[in-house]
Amino acid sequence: MTQDFIYLDFAATTPVDERVVSAMMPYMTDVFYNAASSHAAGLRAQQAVLDARGRIARHIGARMQEIIFTSGATEAINLAILGCLRHAVHHDEQRRRIVTVATEHAAVRDASEHAREEGADVVFLGVDSEGRLNLDDVRRAVQDNTLLLSVMAVNNETGVVQDLAELSRIAHDAGALFMTDATQAYGKMPIDVEALGIDLMSFSGHKIYGPKGIGALYVRQRPERTCKLEPLFFGGGQERGMRSGTINVAGVVGLAVAGDIGIGEMESENERLRSLRAAFELGVTERFGGIVNGQDAPRNASTSNITFPVADADLLLMNMADVCCSKGSACSSAKPKPSPVLTAMGRSATEAGASLRFSFGRSSSKNDVDAVLSRLESAFAALDGVEHR
Repeated sequence: MTQDFIYLDFAATTPVDERVVSAMMPYMTDVFYNAASSHAAGLRAQQAVLDARGRIARHIGARMQEIIFTSGATEAINLAILGCLRHAVHHDEQRRRIVTVATEHAAVRDASEHAREEGADVVFLGVDSEGRLNLDDVRRAVQDNTLLLSVMAVNNETGVVQDLAELSRIAHDAGALFMTDATQAYGKMPIDVEALGIDLMSFSGHKIYGPKGIGALYVRQRPERTCKLEPLFFGGGQERGMRSGTINVAGVVGLAVAGDIGIGEMESENERLRSLRAAFELGVTERFGGIVNGQDAPRNASTSNITFPVADADLLLMNMADVCCSKGSACSSAKPKPSPVLTAMGRSATEAGASLRFSFGRSSSKNDVDAVLSRLESAFAALDGVEHR
């Protein structure tokens, strides 16, 4: 990791692990062949894809044919939501309701809004002050006409974890499908799609030290429950007709290796990250009066969202030029609005605007924590009229 910055934005993206780069290199140079080609060289690339597909499937308790490779989680989310709705419409199925959450990633929120324009009845559920869903609210919203319930596994801004097993039971009791955006969960926490009752699940490589431009959608294909999707675009019919286009062989290999490493090192790494985050949160709460958003809810090991006693977090960022953290989700940073995640949790627009997300990763150290606390000290001191302790 470059020493020019103190990087605490691993929820936005991660560097590619050197072990991942090493595994990918042959498929960008020597084994550059098209995996759809039927000649001997193409079969070598095809075998690499088959091997990677099998490993990724094992990571989440899936079957090989249930893994559809995409360009990333955003495409996977759109394929799941819009593909599910369009299949229902084209086959004259009566289910049209999509139930999701106000704190979802922008890809889910925006795809759901687009589904509304195509005739879906879309319901956005609220959360409590810690970012947790009220399961009774979910039961009331998921009715006999519900096609899909979509709830993310780990919130990308706060790290809050939802009860996927109970949510899937609610969906299935009503005859609906259950989807989860696992972009912040895959490779970082145990996920078993069978045990959790997941029907559709999206994730990306670049969140787990894999390459950008590769992700996957898990699509349940079992006798008891099969998800049927309309493709978003058309061409060669790759990925079982759900996602046409030449397969990114190197990216697929990189995703599998990144998943192998993440799962293999998960327990020890999560313990280390929790310790770093605890030290950081103790510092920001005691020294600067920061408030940890979602602190009392189940959270992942690496994400810390802090509301500071300042008028605007931009004022802090201006005085911490070498600190990399986020105002909300990196995918929403171009939208000049308060974080919809924090406002859904009951924070005012002012409080949301005074909040920053710090997310820790493999290269994070106690020195980084100390350095950021020092930068915050200097930043607060530079703000006229802002009292801190």
